[in-house]
Formats: sequence, C-alpha cells, structure tokens
Amino acid sequence: MMNRLSGFCLALALAVSPAIAQETVSFTDDADRTVDIPANPQRIAALHDLSVTVPLIELGVYPVGSHGRTTEEGEGFIRSSKVLTGVDFDNSDIEFVGNYPVDIEAVAAVQPDLIITTPWQPAPVEQLETIAPTIVLDDSVRGDFGMYEALAEITGTGDTLAILEGRYESQIEQIRRLIDTSEISVNVIQGVDGEVLSWHTYGGLGRVLRDAGFTFPERVDAIPEGDFERMSAEAFPELDADFLFVTYRTDTLETPDDATTHLEAVMPNFCDFLHACRENQMIVMPREEASASSYYALGVMAYTVISHISGRDFTPKPE
Repeated sequence: MMNRLSGFCLALALAVSPAIAQETVSFTDDADRTVDIPANPQRIAALHDLSVTVPLIELGVYPVGSHGRTTEEGEGFIRSSKVLTGVDFDNSDIEFVGNYPVDIEAVAAVQPDLIITTPWQPAPVEQLETIAPTIVLDDSVRGDFGMYEALAEITGTGDTLAILEGRYESQIEQIRRLIDTSEISVNVIQGVDGEVLSWHTYGGLGRVLRDAGFTFPERVDAIPEGDFERMSAEAFPELDADFLFVTYRTDTLETPDDATTHLEAVMPNFCDFLHACRENQMIVMPREEASASSYYALGVMAYTVISHISGRDFTPKPE
C-alpha cells in the first residue's frame, strides 16, 4: 500500500511540474469556478470521450489521456471516435485513463497540464485539481456544439473551428437548394424499454434537420430544447411524420433489426400505426453518427438526408 501511495505521489509531482513555468490565463468554467489554466496547453486530459475528446481531435488537438468506454473484455475505446475521426486508443498515443469514474492515478500518470472534465464524470474535481488545473464544461448548458467554441478558445484553434462551421453551412445550403424542406415533416424516434422516445433536437441529425428547415410534429416542438420525452405507444400518431429516422447502436453490435425490435416492444406491429413506416419512408441508421457532436457526423447526416429525400417521390402524411 505504501509503495502504491508513494508512486501516486511521485506521479502527482511529475504531473503538476510541467505547468509551473507556463503562461496562464483565467477561465471561468460551467461550475462557476475561475481557474488559471495554461495559455497554450500541451498535455490535456479529456474526461468525457464524446463531448470533449472527439471535439478536441476534430479541432486537431490530441489529448494525452482520455476517458473511454470498455468492452466486455475490459478493453478501453473512445466511443464513436473510430467512425468519426479514425482515432482511438489502439492507433494513437492517447492513453486510456478509465471509464466511470476515471482512475485518478492513471490521470496523474499522463502528466497533464490541463484537465477538462464534465458534470457527468464522478471523479472529484477536488482530487483532479491536485494533479493539474481542472475545468468543468457542461454540454447540457453549452449545447453539443457549444463545447467546440469553448475548446477552440482554450486550445487556440478558432481558425480550424471556423473552417468546420463554414463547411457545415455549405452543406445546409445544399440541402435547401435540393429539397423544399418547409413542406416536409420529419422526426426521430427510438424504442427503449417498452417506451418510445423523441427529442426536440436529436444530436447532429436533429441539428441538420432543424437548420435545413424541415418541420416537426407539434408534440416534438413542445419538448423543451435540449430535452427529450418518454412516451407510451399511444403517442405514435403524434410522433408520425412524412419521414421518420430511427437509430441503433453499432458500438454494441446492434443491427437495423434491433431498432425495429425495440419499437415492436413498444407496440407489436408498430409499423401499421406509423404513416412513414407503412410508406417505406422510415430511415433506419447507425446511432453513433446520428447522435454525435461532430462536424464529420454533421456532414454524414447532411449527405444522408439528401440521398434519402431529394428527388424522391413520396407520400405525404395526411393532415
């Protein structure tokens, strides 16, 4: 026990030493804490894979350590990163520092000069800040893509973010040019534990659909922005649209059949009760790209919308 503790203390000492000589700036985080952080951080530990690590990689910044998920065999992986960025623990120098919670000793061992955590991560901030300056970013406050703005500010990658945002704006302009979106209703639904879920704006897919100008069912527009609602099978008619999108988890090896099986658990023969499904206007797609906060995923969603809806004869949902 003493050897382990001594090793941890040494790791802590090594971890904090790189930050001593660095120029610092003040940053007020989403826990209303003002923290002096490196003006040009070089060794970031990112303690949420989807909301911190993936955006950092897309901005061109590779953290030295990252939170991740674990397979049944205990192997760590950065959720969605392989399909969104091509980068994971097995093909980069990013170290896996644990899941939920992260391993404090593993965080110290990567010698970060800045730790970025979220309210979701249970590792105590009080412990983390003994290793390196620690800030809390809350995607439920900033929004999925608001995280990019904060991370670009912290890492000095605003020019890269501007390029990503400009590309996305061009993709939305292309959808609007090819599709009369104001005349088409859409929605995203998902079966979970015998209930049907729908979101005001479902991840990257929802942002594309709303930014492009598609309409949504009134029941969905009434859901507070940034939130979702669990409903019983009786809500199916209120969630129906010209086109429905349904997702399944590829990171847990689900298939399109699983997506429909989950909806069958909500209501047997559910397709009979949804216009979009009856008319073959229900689009089943991988959840990793659809739900991700990623500019690559936004491009994939924009292309998916164009390829499935533009130039297509379809049957509008009766009023």
